[in-house]
Amino acid sequence: MRSISITGATGQIGTELTMALRERYGDDNVIASGLKNIPDAVLRSVGHFHFIDCTQRDQIEKVVKKHKVDTIFHLAALLSAVAEDKPTLAWEVNVGGLYNVLEVAREYGCAVFTPSSIGAFGPSTPAEMTPQDTIQRPTSMYGVTKVSGELLCDYYHARFGVDTRGVRYPGIISYKAPPGGGTTDYAIEIFTSALAHKKYTCYLKADTMLDMMYMPDALKAAIDLMEADANRLSHRNAFNVTAMSVTPEILAAEIRKHIPEFEITYEIDPVRQAIADSWPDKLDDTCARKEWNWAPDYDLNSMTADMLRNLSDNAGQGRTSDACLT
Repeated sequence: MRSISITGATGQIGTELTMALRERYGDDNVIASGLKNIPDAVLRSVGHFHFIDCTQRDQIEKVVKKHKVDTIFHLAALLSAVAEDKPTLAWEVNVGGLYNVLEVAREYGCAVFTPSSIGAFGPSTPAEMTPQDTIQRPTSMYGVTKVSGELLCDYYHARFGVDTRGVRYPGIISYKAPPGGGTTDYAIEIFTSALAHKKYTCYLKADTMLDMMYMPDALKAAIDLMEADANRLSHRNAFNVTAMSVTPEILAAEIRKHIPEFEITYEIDPVRQAIADSWPDKLDDTCARKEWNWAPDYDLNSMTADMLRNLSDNAGQGRTSDACLT
């Protein structure tokens, strides 16, 4: 990777991935882009930034040509809860935007990373140790777009030789970027509420088991996969990756180790609960471990301690802190 373009650079993963890639490859070699009217000031102050709409192919192409881009991290997407509320827009952005990126990549010889999700699975998928290759019949528009994206990337690699790669992210937790409308947003909100109010009202049931990952591991997965030897990759566009499987009650119990008076109550959101119920409890990420040596650095204990420490430090310095996940 010599010149890298990131779409969706002001979103959940994009904000932090942009900075991680700039630290690794240099500010001038990582070009951020997004649709938000006011992008993160840091993204603009230390490197290139372009306002683009990924549903407009010419805008993507302009950035690739101008900066001689050879690698695209395509992160622009509507997340699960938002996609369910706006299914037409979700299809246009999540599938149409990816198609535009792949077409530009085909023409200009770019490699492409695009994330899939546990949302690509459905209620008929095996929930325990969900295999890398298994039935995928999602029941949400977000899931439909993610399966479509996996297949589209497979096609562009097989048909045109585009170097497409990707992972199926679980819920992603971070103390830096704001939530983006995902089903697992509770796993962010619970930390900020625990520190601010010592209580939290969760919209998922107490025993809803879902895979989670701390943001540093999510960034590591994206970068490591794109740097991996292509000759080792039997799979490409939808590697299962995970770090921990938790329920709201398990996460609350871990927080109580640091904040003993923390209380959690429940008011169930039927839409997000239905989405969560259709997702796996735990992914089998054996293929990622074998093919490119994937391994997370954080477990539930170390992630919780780090989240609370950073959120506390940021609050003490007078900054607004949020967390995020996909």
